[in-house]
Amino acid sequence: MIICAGNNETFDFATPMGVGLIETAMNLTRLCLFDKPEFLLFVGSAGSYGNHNIFDIVESKTASNIELGFLSGDAYTPLDNVISTNTTNKKEIIVNSSNYISTCQELTKKFLNLGVEIENMEFFAVLRIAQEFDIPAGGVFCITNYTNKDAHSDFLKNHEKAKKLLARHVETRIKELTSR
Repeated sequence: MIICAGNNETFDFATPMGVGLIETAMNLTRLCLFDKPEFLLFVGSAGSYGNHNIFDIVESKTASNIELGFLSGDAYTPLDNVISTNTTNKKEIIVNSSNYISTCQELTKKFLNLGVEIENMEFFAVLRIAQEFDIPAGGVFCITNYTNKDAHSDFLKNHEKAKKLLARHVETRIKELTSR
């Protein structure tokens, strides 16, 4: 099953789950309880901490939930804040999820030191629910912005093109898989 966030980030081939960690967790849990999918593929936009360029397509099976307060030493968590459905030894790009969009480029560069390269609001919830229901899962993202003071305006400027690139990428991958 292919899923996406919702609101202005929808695709003809994907089922919207909601924006942010909470809506996604609630709606995806409900879906899994009543009609458990065999596989979950999340498709969405992402911000880059610096290693990826605008309109790059990034695939991942690993997510984190690290808040900016952790990076500055002002917060900690007793919870497991990195989750992966990767069953190979392949190095994964870690996607950070928070209900906030990062805009401090100096602070977010610290994510790179932790191996975290991009951010998307929903992906951690997707992987956590997939883990709970023992469902293989992954994500495909298109970079719309860098995590800096222009993050929101760049996201708005690049979002429509990013959605088209994502749709094309997913359609190509589906064709590749079905022709095997």
